[in-house]
Amino acid sequence: MNSLLLAMRVARYTPRSLVRGGARLGATVGWLRAGKSRQRLEDNLHRVTGLAGKELSRLSHAGMVSAARYYAEVLEMPRITSEQVRARLRFVNEKDALAAIKRGPGAVVALGHSGNWDLVGAKTVLEIAPVTSVAEVLKPREVFDQFVELRAKIGLRIYGHEGSRTFRELLREAKSGEERIVALLADRDISGTGTEVEMFGHRVKVAPGPAALAIASGLPLLTVTSYYERLRGARRRAARSKWGLVMEFGPVFDPADFKGADGVQALSQAWAEWLGSAIEKHPQDWHMLQRFGWVE
Repeated sequence: MNSLLLAMRVARYTPRSLVRGGARLGATVGWLRAGKSRQRLEDNLHRVTGLAGKELSRLSHAGMVSAARYYAEVLEMPRITSEQVRARLRFVNEKDALAAIKRGPGAVVALGHSGNWDLVGAKTVLEIAPVTSVAEVLKPREVFDQFVELRAKIGLRIYGHEGSRTFRELLREAKSGEERIVALLADRDISGTGTEVEMFGHRVKVAPGPAALAIASGLPLLTVTSYYERLRGARRRAARSKWGLVMEFGPVFDPADFKGADGVQALSQAWAEWLGSAIEKHPQDWHMLQRFGWVE
């Protein structure tokens, strides 16, 4: 049986403290081994922050621990209640975004691989609107199906990343007139047809989906990031976790301002600029342990 699938099944019956402690230990062991995941993370973080040597090593260790925290929370999802989701996450700068969603109705959201995007989705479902998203189809397929099932339990509708067919489904939902958010992880392009933008002071390729979908549907495009914060007192007890998340909203972009042949590239540049600056402020929570779309 796939090790990740086994972990997902065993975690349901394992004390939360053991799941979290095991994830942190695994992250530290993986960091000490200095394998490909650490090397890729350090390469990515060096380009984002300019750090090197011991400073970069400390940051990459914090990054791998943060990524392990995310996976521990994913394994914990079947046991996380709505009240705990509300306690763990708080909004920042949400006023303009919430108004745009009401006018939409709905919105397209460009996200990065920061913090915990699944809990961001759960919080959004509880307090804003239903959420549809896309996930990479993992192998074996049973692992992907298990992730979809977990996310469905917290109210997320997930499509597999299957090219133009998936885009048509997302466009159908976006144009339905229903107040619904289509949230897409977009800082790492997995389509092979990435849009080139400037991000972190480098030329990179990002996913064209958010901009293309916003322009095709007419819905506003929002930017959102998340990063961890320590919890204390009543909020920590309500969350049943020492860690919570800040869900920070960025600018709202009107796709009508990005018409023409270069509309997708221009709108992608707009959201990437804000998201890149947000990641630079909290690089330890950017879980980019894979190849990134650096062009230069």
